[in-house]
Amino acid sequence: MRLFTAVDPSPEVVDNLTELLNRLRPAARLRWSQAEKLHLTLKFIGEFPAERLGGLQEILRAAPAPSPFEVAVRRVGFFPHARAPRVFWAGVEAPAELAKLAAAIDLAVEPLGISRDQRAYAPHFTLARISGRQPLDALHRAVEALPSVEFGSFRPDRFYLYESRPGPGGSVYTRIGEFPWA
Repeated sequence: MRLFTAVDPSPEVVDNLTELLNRLRPAARLRWSQAEKLHLTLKFIGEFPAERLGGLQEILRAAPAPSPFEVAVRRVGFFPHARAPRVFWAGVEAPAELAKLAAAIDLAVEPLGISRDQRAYAPHFTLARISGRQPLDALHRAVEALPSVEFGSFRPDRFYLYESRPGPGGSVYTRIGEFPWA
């Protein structure tokens, strides 16, 4: 099983990001995300044996509940940089509670043989993946012409464990665990 933990955006944020995707999609031939699959990854777990899923869920249930916080979704950009990008993203601004939750999950699952993240946590919504060299001038112009780069905010009160499987139109994400903290 290929697994990850994530926070889901509010319907309002999904609607706003859907408008953004619809507006920018014609500007470049990229692997654009489907709005209904947008999520804020906390921890990518990767391949994990199905027979050990119960133990993983038990550990995730014990993750310390963060204080309530708000996530603002604004700005767009490229990873690693605009000159040779691999990912086009929408930015996330959140207090330290979000990074603390990601770090707590990262630390909690390590005894199960899941490697700790080596990079600093950089929360974002992946809007598109970019393979090879693509002409992006039209996308840059479309981004510059956006009337706003504010996509709303939301107050998460839970995170989810997802399974990711290959499907005919890209990855299929299935929720297999829900972990409320409110």
